[in-house]
Amino acid sequence: MSGEWRTDPEDWEAQDDHPVLRSSEGHWLSLTRRGVLKGGLGLAAVFVGGCAVTGGARPRIGFTPLPAQTDPGFDAVRVPAGYRAVPFYSWGDPIDAEAPRWRADAGNDWRDQLRQAGDNHDGMHYFPFADNPNGHGLLVINHEKVATDFLHPRGATVLHDEQGRPRRPGEEVNKELAAHGVSVIEIAKDRDGQWRRIMTSSYNRRISGLTPMILSGPAAGSEAMRTASDPTGRRVIGTFANCALGYTPWGTYLACEENWPNYFVNRDAEDYQRRPQQARYRLSQGERSNYYLWETAQSRFDATPDRSLPHQGEVNEPNRFGWVVEIDPFDPDSTPVKRTAMGRLVRECATPSLADDGRMAFYFGDDTRGEYIYKFVPRDRYRADDPGANRELLDHGTLYVAVFHDDGRGEWRPLRHGQGPLNAANGFPDQAAVLINARGAADLLGATRMDRPEWVAVRPGSREVYVTLTNNDERGVDDGQPVNAANPRPRNLHGQILRWRERDNDPAATVFDWALFLLAGYPAGGEAPAHQWGTIQGDVFSSPDGLWFDPAGRLWIETDYDDESPDHRAMGTNQLLCADPDNGEVRRFLVGPRGCEITGITGTPDGRTLWVNVQHPGISYPASDGRTRPRSTTVLITRDDGGEIGT
Repeated sequence: MSGEWRTDPEDWEAQDDHPVLRSSEGHWLSLTRRGVLKGGLGLAAVFVGGCAVTGGARPRIGFTPLPAQTDPGFDAVRVPAGYRAVPFYSWGDPIDAEAPRWRADAGNDWRDQLRQAGDNHDGMHYFPFADNPNGHGLLVINHEKVATDFLHPRGATVLHDEQGRPRRPGEEVNKELAAHGVSVIEIAKDRDGQWRRIMTSSYNRRISGLTPMILSGPAAGSEAMRTASDPTGRRVIGTFANCALGYTPWGTYLACEENWPNYFVNRDAEDYQRRPQQARYRLSQGERSNYYLWETAQSRFDATPDRSLPHQGEVNEPNRFGWVVEIDPFDPDSTPVKRTAMGRLVRECATPSLADDGRMAFYFGDDTRGEYIYKFVPRDRYRADDPGANRELLDHGTLYVAVFHDDGRGEWRPLRHGQGPLNAANGFPDQAAVLINARGAADLLGATRMDRPEWVAVRPGSREVYVTLTNNDERGVDDGQPVNAANPRPRNLHGQILRWRERDNDPAATVFDWALFLLAGYPAGGEAPAHQWGTIQGDVFSSPDGLWFDPAGRLWIETDYDDESPDHRAMGTNQLLCADPDNGEVRRFLVGPRGCEITGITGTPDGRTLWVNVQHPGISYPASDGRTRPRSTTVLITRDDGGEIGT
């Protein structure tokens, strides 16, 4: 195996979130350390201008919090006394009763993998059946990436040709593509009240990097979407790098394509620089892609122009990724659709907000240091009484990018061709170009560069919007990322959570008021350096990532940090925490096995069942025997007395 090629997903983080150059931005106020901490504490529980609201009755948090798990050999999932957490759906589990069983030696081939659970479970959502919403539904789960050291019997094979160039076996590449994507599984409670998978269900299916899909919306069919393999620019094979998620009121799932730039390469340096939609998204260049070297087995991942072929070969293939993928879990014969009106990003989520009159917004984080927060507002309103009218809602609307002013005001600026600087003279000849290079368009609009914006959650009842900003060690170090009120810490190793409220509680509003909810990190005044101090009222954590409100209004926070790092070691393994959005109290509810990320969370409407994902555990979870290959796993959490989780 080539020592030059990274195979450990944890080694890819520098590739995933590295900032890229863009146009200059306006002046920001630099805050001193004292001002940062004072401002963070002052804003921790209320909005600027006294516009904080609540979602009705204050959610009760009643469990005894867990201590941090610092044992380097910890290889389990632990929850508070009175709760139970059991593995429910792990990498390699058969998708249905006829699918092959997982082999502990990783000997399943790619055809088997197409019928088994994918790897690296991430965002997910529970879709209940109306006749039994708390006991019967579909669970839809993203599979973000693959751990090649475990996916194959002896890890990833890298061969070399006569010129010394690396090559990957096609069978292994197919298995990796098959292990990406999405799972749809039917689940129900049995007569004893225990959740079981319905293995004979016709709903059960895998969507993968090999699944045919449709491109729709303003960019579909444009010249920049056409390739030698698809001269129409309207058909694409597969989805991958699906991190967080969204869902719609009409019952569809939104898989979001995140770190797709690392799957492609353009070896032509001059051509690369002429394509802002490649350079601005930091597509791999040089001799190989940053991730799996798929281009050595499948030409569609080689975006180097071939001028002997129509549309210069596959140079436009990367333009066909980075989208929201709409999937109908209730129609197993449906074809997934990539909705280009929502813009092309390194997208973390697509969280909906719905007003009483049907106006909607979908919020996105672009998960890279110094990138932006966006929302998409459909042109038409959601109509609960006309399901057919909602099917094309995501093909028409306006994409906006956020500006966070230092005084607590914010505004949404539209990425609309012909408006302001978004014109042909600046490289945007039409709306398709704006959407394909949404980052570049946002640069010209003066959007606020954020500390790795990730998951967005909308509070039930109030429609307050919360976003995790995971971390950014280049804040205040990179000249293009000065400290500002929304990103108030230099060398931000631990991240923060922001929240805002749209004007008049309207998801389609173009102005909002914002504040810090909390700064993650160690207690102020302790042994940690001052730039690692936080404002947490309760159990410490770092790098907030997943974010979700349960039906009662409790805010659940999932973390993603390096539990071996000296800066995080005292925090133990990654964790799930529960926060009171009114008073800011935070309690640690779950700790995961060493080396994992805690990500993906959903539950039943009654709040009595919770599912959480354990991604890339590092030792042997869920077998926890010290020998078996570790497997990313969806964990089922219930209370022993059947009560509401979190109380």
